[in-house]
Amino acid sequence: MLLCLTANHRNASFDLLEKLSFGAPDAAQTLVRSAHIVRGAVVLATCNRFEAYLEVDDSSALGAVAATVDVMSSASGVETTDLREAVSVLSGEDVITHLFAVSSGLESVVVGEDEISGQVRRALELARTNRTTSSGLEQLFQRATQTSRGVKARTALGGAGRSLVRLALDLASSRVTDWSLTRVLIVGTGQYAATTVTALRDRGATMLSVFSPSGRADAFGTKYGLAVERDLPGAMLGADVIITCTSSTVIGTSAIVGEERRLIIDLGLPRNVDPTVAALQGIELLDLETISIHAPIEALNATTEARELVGDAAARFSAERSIEPAIVALRKHIFDLLDDEIERARSRGDDSAQTEAALRHLAGVLLHAPSVRARELSLEGRAADFIAGLEAVYGVTGELAGSEDDENQATA
Repeated sequence: MLLCLTANHRNASFDLLEKLSFGAPDAAQTLVRSAHIVRGAVVLATCNRFEAYLEVDDSSALGAVAATVDVMSSASGVETTDLREAVSVLSGEDVITHLFAVSSGLESVVVGEDEISGQVRRALELARTNRTTSSGLEQLFQRATQTSRGVKARTALGGAGRSLVRLALDLASSRVTDWSLTRVLIVGTGQYAATTVTALRDRGATMLSVFSPSGRADAFGTKYGLAVERDLPGAMLGADVIITCTSSTVIGTSAIVGEERRLIIDLGLPRNVDPTVAALQGIELLDLETISIHAPIEALNATTEARELVGDAAARFSAERSIEPAIVALRKHIFDLLDDEIERARSRGDDSAQTEAALRHLAGVLLHAPSVRARELSLEGRAADFIAGLEAVYGVTGELAGSEDDENQATA
C-alpha cells in the first residue's frame, strides 16, 4: 500500500518547511529500520514542500503515519503536533496522482517549474543510497519521471524558463533599471547558482561575481566566466544585487556594512539571510515567502491539459498495480507446469538445453497477450472479469492489489 504525508507552501509555514529540510530526508533510514511496518520510504524536502512517500502493509496505515510523524519531527526539531496538523495524508491512487502532479510542476510555487523533476529524481537517488526505497516506490518514482517528461513535451507547461529563480528575477526587474549596469554577487555554487547565472545573462547582466562558503568559487567562476570574491562583506558592499543560494551561509545584520541601496534575493533553503536584515537602511529583501506570494497564475488551458495527462497516467499506473498479483499468479501457474514437464523430460534422458530454452521462450510469448489484456481490462474497470476467467479456465485464484478495506484508514 502506498501512503504520502505532504505539506507545502499553501498549508505550512516556510519556517516549518525549512526545519524539515534539515533532518527529514536522512531520517527515512531511522523510519524504515525502526518501524517494521514501513517497507520503504522516499522523502522529498524542498524550499516549498515536504513529502514522505511510504510503502507499508495494508493493515498498518495508521501506525505508519504516526511513526513517520514521530521520526520526522524528532529529526527536524519540529513539534509533533505541529507536523501532524500541517501534513495531509494520501493513500492509494491519490498518492500516485499527487506525485505525478508534483514531479510535473503542477503543485509548485511557479507552475511547471524546471527544478522540481530533478529534485524528485534526487530524492529517489538518496533513498537508494540510504537503502530505504522499495520495489513499489521505485516503480512509482520512475513512472513519475516519465509522466513529467510527457507533460512537458505535450503541453505549454514545457516552455523554457519556468523556475523560482526566473520568478525572483522578474520581481527584481521592477527594482533594477538596467541589468547590464548592475553589479550582481552570487553566493553559492550549486544548481540554483548555475540557473541564476543563465537567467541573469538572459536579462543582459554582465558584471557577475561569485562567493562560495565551501571554497568552490574558483572552479565555478572558471566554468561560468565569473569574477571570484574572497571576502563576503566586502563583496556585498560592492554589489547592487546579492543573490544567495547556498546551504551553509546565514547573513545577519552584522555582515551588512555601508548604507548603499542594495537588493538581496534569498533563494536558500534553509534561509541564507536573517529576515531582520530587511530593516536595515537601504536594504530590500526578497525571500522565498515573499516570492511565493507573487507567483503568477498560469494559463488555465495549459494547466488543465497537464492535469488531464497526469490523471490518465495515474489511472493507468494504478490499474497496472492492481492487476499485477493476478498476472503474477498466472505466470507462476504456467511456469510451474513448464518446470514439471521439463523435469519429466529430464527423467527420461532428454536434457537438451536448447529445447528447454525454446519452451521457456514459448511460455513467455503465450503469456504476453493475456498480460496485456489484463492491464487493458483493469484500466476499463473490468479486472474482476480477468480474475474470474483465470479461475474458470486455469483454476488459478487471483486477487486485486489494494482492494482491502483498510486502505481508506490512512485518510483519517
